[in-house]
Amino acid sequence: MKLAPSVLSADFARLLESCKKVEAAGCEYLHLDVMDGHFVPNITFGAPIIKSLRKDLNMVFDAHLMISDPDKFLPDLAAAGCDIITVHYETCTHLHRTIQNIKSHGIKAGVVLNPATPVCMIKHVLGDLDMVLLMSVNPGFGGQKFIPEVLDKVKELRKMIDDKGLDIEIEVDGGVTSENIKALVDAGADVLVAGSAIFGKEDIDKAVMDLRKAVDGE
Repeated sequence: MKLAPSVLSADFARLLESCKKVEAAGCEYLHLDVMDGHFVPNITFGAPIIKSLRKDLNMVFDAHLMISDPDKFLPDLAAAGCDIITVHYETCTHLHRTIQNIKSHGIKAGVVLNPATPVCMIKHVLGDLDMVLLMSVNPGFGGQKFIPEVLDKVKELRKMIDDKGLDIEIEVDGGVTSENIKALVDAGADVLVAGSAIFGKEDIDKAVMDLRKAVDGE
């Protein structure tokens, strides 16, 4: 199980300092929510901030694009240092082409599914993916309540991947806490995005340790 703290919940006045804390706490991924104010009703940041963070951090940069025209921004985001870029199924008219566009920059590609989008919608591109991100809240804002029905989607997707013998990470984003993280990992999730459950805590080391202990049933 890998943890991916969401920058959306970090202290933007001390952004690099906050990110260094989660890196020091042993978190493997840094989850970068790029929003355009169109696909989702919020605006966050883009390639310049990602590039500035990249210089001082060794974590896997996991960029989640909540934008209406992701292809237009892929070159800049790849050049900024993203290791994985995930795009929403709901925004891509030509999903296969967008996946190949991401990979043409030499980075990993993933697809994001909103809570109401069934996993069967990506079965024909599954073999081209490195990651599938399942939203367990509606995208656009941090601090939302976890939607429990997503657990069944994780199990269904895990079976699809295993039946095909593919090496694809399942990531879950939204409302992840010490109360539900074990159930998500047991269902088949590999990477857990946590915003307020990590960045929202005063003691980040303890917050990360508590999440890992919860997975172990402690």
